[in-house]
Amino acid sequence: MHVDEWLQTIPSVWVYLAVGVVIGLESLGIPLPGEIVLVSAALLAAKGVVSPLTVGIFASAGAIIGDSIGYLIGRKGGQPLFDRLGRRFPKHFGPAHIAKAEQFFGRWGMWAVFFGRFVALLRILAGPLAGALRMPYWRFLIANVLGGALWAGGTTTAIYYLGRAADKWLKNFSWAGLGVAVVFGLATTLWMKRKAAKAAEQEEAAESAEPVSAG
Repeated sequence: MHVDEWLQTIPSVWVYLAVGVVIGLESLGIPLPGEIVLVSAALLAAKGVVSPLTVGIFASAGAIIGDSIGYLIGRKGGQPLFDRLGRRFPKHFGPAHIAKAEQFFGRWGMWAVFFGRFVALLRILAGPLAGALRMPYWRFLIANVLGGALWAGGTTTAIYYLGRAADKWLKNFSWAGLGVAVVFGLATTLWMKRKAAKAAEQEEAAESAEPVSAG
């Protein structure tokens, strides 16, 4: 059973709660399919099953609250927390993943929290890593609120209107909307990865040039 089929079997209020809880748990550092649940709920909104506004509100709340809890966990647990997570979830919290995320944070600061909302890996790591790196909470909160609201509200709005438009032309429009959403998500992720890779290359070049200039 697909996620959207599962969501259709439960009352509207539980759909909203499922969206908020799954996205919240993903945001605090648990690898769950938050984006898939959000897209599925937005498609249900396009069908008239649930309210798109309420879906967006619950998704935003889950993202913001989850990230904040993740921040507190990371601030309290520090590096030992990531060591334990790396042993338990090597595919998501392995040393290479943490190193890339730390490099991205070191380069972009609070913008890493904002843009991290749009990248699957950073969406899981942003809160705990910001806390572990002792980012001031007020800076984290600003980026967290803006990024969470833009990601949740923007995704819900885009998928909702895509679904409504496709409903006029396609019988099986949910697959078309989901396909567009997947393509959009992949394109966004690739763009962010390229930006992060370019930033990392520039930083490495700057570091390697320092001894030469010093000499």
